[in-house]
Amino acid sequence: MSDVVLELPDGLRADLKEPMGRLYTDPAALLADAGDPIVAVGDIVTYHLLEAGRVPDVALVDERTKRSAVDAEVAAAIEGFDRRVDVANPAATLTRALLTALREGLDSGATTLLDVDGEEDLAALPAVLAVPESGSVVYGQPDEGMVLVTPDEATRERVRSLLDRMDGDTEAALDVVR
Repeated sequence: MSDVVLELPDGLRADLKEPMGRLYTDPAALLADAGDPIVAVGDIVTYHLLEAGRVPDVALVDERTKRSAVDAEVAAAIEGFDRRVDVANPAATLTRALLTALREGLDSGATTLLDVDGEEDLAALPAVLAVPESGSVVYGQPDEGMVLVTPDEATRERVRSLLDRMDGDTEAALDVVR
């Protein structure tokens, strides 16, 4: 039995291209505006935050960027986390394992690296619902920079709407991350 809770339909892909927050190219400026805790989604974003001196509270990586392996330097620099959790999450899906690991990472009080076998891209959506209002989610916008998401009510509503339009059991996904 697969633990895929939600799957991205092709028709929804275009809706995910619009950034959910402010775009940054300078990690220090992003961190100056970021809340606490921080969830970082993606290897390059995680690398830049670590290089700027901030270990994300939860980081999700898959050792890939734009469908290619990340440089060895980037992979080697992603360290310094209190906990490391391996989780499976096929491309264009959200699995129960990923959602649970995200929630547990935020609740643990320890910095947590989620090493995703598959793809972590969609994790930014449930992360926006999982972080407290004081927190932030950071994800990469390919060839543009990093997006800083503040989980205000309008953004959370946009995320709920996107999750509702995915194939699968939205309520089950929401139950895990809340």
